[in-house]
This record gives sequence, structure tokens and C-alpha cells, in this order.
Amino acid sequence: MIYLDNSATTRPFPGILDTFRQTADRYFANPSSIHPLGGEAERLLGASRERVLTALGVREGSIIFTSGGTESNNLAIKGAAFMHQSRGNHLITTKIEHPSVIEAFESLESFGFDVTYVDVDARGHVNPEAIREAIREDTILVSVMSVNNEIGSIQPLKEIGDVLRFYPKIYFHVDHVQGQGKIDLSLEKTGVDLCSISGHKIHGLKGTGMLYKKKHVRLFPLNHGGGQEQGNRAGTENLPGIVSFTKALRMIEEEKMEKKTELRGLRDYLYESLEGIDGIIVNSPIHAAPHIINFSMPGYKPEVVIHALAKRDIYISTKSACASKEPDKSAVLEACGAKDEVSTSALRVSLSYQSTKEELDIFLSSLIEVKNSLVQTSEV
Repeated sequence: MIYLDNSATTRPFPGILDTFRQTADRYFANPSSIHPLGGEAERLLGASRERVLTALGVREGSIIFTSGGTESNNLAIKGAAFMHQSRGNHLITTKIEHPSVIEAFESLESFGFDVTYVDVDARGHVNPEAIREAIREDTILVSVMSVNNEIGSIQPLKEIGDVLRFYPKIYFHVDHVQGQGKIDLSLEKTGVDLCSISGHKIHGLKGTGMLYKKKHVRLFPLNHGGGQEQGNRAGTENLPGIVSFTKALRMIEEEKMEKKTELRGLRDYLYESLEGIDGIIVNSPIHAAPHIINFSMPGYKPEVVIHALAKRDIYISTKSACASKEPDKSAVLEACGAKDEVSTSALRVSLSYQSTKEELDIFLSSLIEVKNSLVQTSEV
């Protein structure tokens, strides 16, 4: 099997499932219980928070453990909007965010919030000056992803953060789901107030994730009940999932330190190889995240190509996994100004630190075979 759909989800690191099982067996008590077993679970929960802060390289702030990127994004965006709507109802984001961000903002519009969706250039980059120009007196939140999940474009977060330093009352949220473990991001130097990360994108388990929150940030909780997660997210904590997430976060950072140059080399090789195939248009910027390449095959239906490759035990995808079953064109490529024939025929290859050149060579030769066979079929 050649798995090249790592932006959709990743295979858990060795030992992650063992960590989950061992934690569930030994620390099964509720961290909110006052008896000694509950105290043990609570201490492990606290230790996990500290380890995450250390892994992220931040000295202050809090970690809210969630069920993943979607919940983290919704809590950051809706939580900030509802908590601070008394001083403003204007929000800013970009046109190429993940559906969990775009749809969160669209839902807030139904509550009377005013949202500015900033344009991007042909390579999916937002201009920090466009963020500055969109700011109003009633702006309370700016949300910009670190790495686009479809084309891999890296946003100029440091420059955007520099703009927002002149507006201390505006929260800066970053969806770092695709960036964690792939690119460097200093939350402190960038001035990030809220940051979303998902476990299953970094070789952890589905149903795990976190939202980093600066100390001064106040959120309106989306879940009410027992007051867990410092009152930000009610519900008994998934301690086995949290511990396994913490381990995956540490391991992906170690992988990045050891193999990031190798991963970048694989992407560059794949990028150049795809550009050399007649009839293929590479949509990703040449300087982008080291694990994502988006390309189009005009005249071919993406789902047909994906299924043909799957018969060869090769797995890629199209668009975001959260929207890949929708037949419409890619909203990301459309925002980048791509023609319809390009935005409706896009495919995505996403690598991991376990990917090899041999796998890419097999993929490339298989893609050419599939392309030729589909052409021959259409000519019959």
C-alpha cells in the first residue's frame, strides 16, 4: 500500500495505541473525582498540559483539550465572537480557510456578525496589508490558517501578527492543523492568541486535539456543564486520548527536526516530476509546506483518477477530506483565480515523514498509466 493522503489523516505512530490502552487501564478514574484515583488522573492531566506548552515553546497560556481541529476552530471563533460582541461584531478571515473555519464564520453571520473574507493571490497567499485595510473600530477577531490544507500555501503569519500588534484588543487565531510538525511557528513571536491543533493529523488518534489560549484571552464556552478545561469546555476529559495526543505532539516534533530536509526534498522531486507530465497543471506554490502538492488534470474527473489509483493500492485525494465527496469545484482554487477546468479537476498528494522516493516513483508511473488508460477508454 502507498498512502499519500496524510493531510486527510495519518497512521498513528508506533506506541500511540499502546499509550492509549495503558492510560485507559491504569488512569480510568474521573480527573474531577476527589478520591486518590481521581487525584492521580488529575495530576496526569496537568502534566500533559505542561508538556504540550513545552512542546509548543510557550511560557504562559493554557491548553484546552478538545476532540480535534474542528472543535478547536469553532471554540476559538465562536467563543471569541460571543464573548466580545458587546465591543464589536466585525470578524476577519480569508477565502481559503478550512470548512470548519469558513462555516463557523458563516454561522456567526446569521447571528448578526459582519465578516470580511479577505482575498488571496494566485498562489493562495494573503497580503498582510489586506488584513490591515480590513480592520475596523469594531473588529474583534482575525483568523488565518498557517498552511492551506488543499494547496499547501504558507501564510505570512509573522507579518500579520506585526500588523495586529497595533490592535491589542483584536484576537489573532491560527488554524495550525496542517502546519503542526511540518513548519516552524513561534506562537509568542508571531503574537498568536489562539491556536488550533488536531491529533490525527500528527500521527495521533482521531477525536483528540487542543486549542492554545493566551492567558488574557476570554472565550464563551460552547459546552456548559461541569466546568472542565478551566471552564472553557465542559465534559469529562478524554485522558487516554489526551496522553496519546501529547505523545504524538512530541514525536512529530522529533520527526520534523530529523527529517524535514528529506521531506522537502521528496516534495521538490514530486513537484518537478508532475510539472514534466504533459496535461498536468501543478497548483501548489513551489515554496510551500513540505508535504502537500495539489495538481489538476483538466478533462479528467478526480474521483475516477482516485478510484483507478486505489485499484493499484495507491491512495490520494481531492480537495479537503471534509468536502471531498462534494462534486463542486475547489473553493480554494477558485479563490486563487483558477479556471473552472482546473478547479474542478484538482487532486492532492500529501506526504508524511515515512514517505519514500520509491513510493513516489511508483505513484508517478501509475498516474501516467491511469492517465493514458482513461484517454484510451474515452477514445473508444
